[in-house]
Amino acid sequence: MSLLELFVEVDDFCQGFEARVSRQQLPRKSNRGPASTLSASEIMTIVIDFHQEGYRTFKAYYLNHVCQDLRSEFPKLPSYNRCVELMSGVLLPLIAYLQSRYGTCTGISFVDSTAIAVCHNRRIRRHKVFKELAQRGKTSVDWFFGFKLHLIVRDQGEVLAVFLTPGNVDDREALAHMTKDLFGKLFGDRGYVSQKLFEQLFEQGLELITSIRKNMKNSLMKLEDKLLLRKRYIIETINDQLKNISQIEHTRHRKPANFAVNLMAGLIAYTFQPKKPSLNLGDLALPVAL
Repeated sequence: MSLLELFVEVDDFCQGFEARVSRQQLPRKSNRGPASTLSASEIMTIVIDFHQEGYRTFKAYYLNHVCQDLRSEFPKLPSYNRCVELMSGVLLPLIAYLQSRYGTCTGISFVDSTAIAVCHNRRIRRHKVFKELAQRGKTSVDWFFGFKLHLIVRDQGEVLAVFLTPGNVDDREALAHMTKDLFGKLFGDRGYVSQKLFEQLFEQGLELITSIRKNMKNSLMKLEDKLLLRKRYIIETINDQLKNISQIEHTRHRKPANFAVNLMAGLIAYTFQPKKPSLNLGDLALPVAL
């Protein structure tokens, strides 16, 4: 997607979003601080485009690409430091825009979580930016300090639900908040094994299918469910792309709000990918959405 097409998409959404918000807000007497030279849609376009251009840092992207190559598209560009200050102001529209970009459930979904570290383990005691927000958590590889990004995707790679928690929150606890509009079958790893959670989701019309732990007895499972359970690599591939292509994880944040902006913009950039990780389910007998 070109920068112009991205801006048109974002600007159309912002016009409707700002109109809805203005009807619910009390009138302001005055604005504090200097007025922004960029509109909300321009700032959102810049932060989303950063995750599409392949730069490792936003500073390099802004100074070497935006300021040098996009002056005609953004004639009133502020300094880099001022732009970073303005980013926190578009957090709410970014969250709403991400939700508008969610895909439609087809009855086959995959769930997983990934660690979002905010500092190196050696710096945990000295870290102050996310004090009382981030927590220590453990992955299958190592400990980390930060947050967990919980993600549900469909078989064609589209995002269905996103949930962010501190690093010490159990995956099963987060899943209970993400399945409101889902149906059919949801495939997860051993971290989601829970009879109580299974029964809760089953009452909502959603069947949770997970791998079994080593200390559990083998249970009968349909062949197509076994095959689909092996296809969980799709969501692991998506998590890998979000971290290594969209750059949603780094340890240079100076404000929690900017961390959230970077995360939301990275997820939105992924939804614009023309070719997402997907599965070919043509040979399996699967439930079809009516």
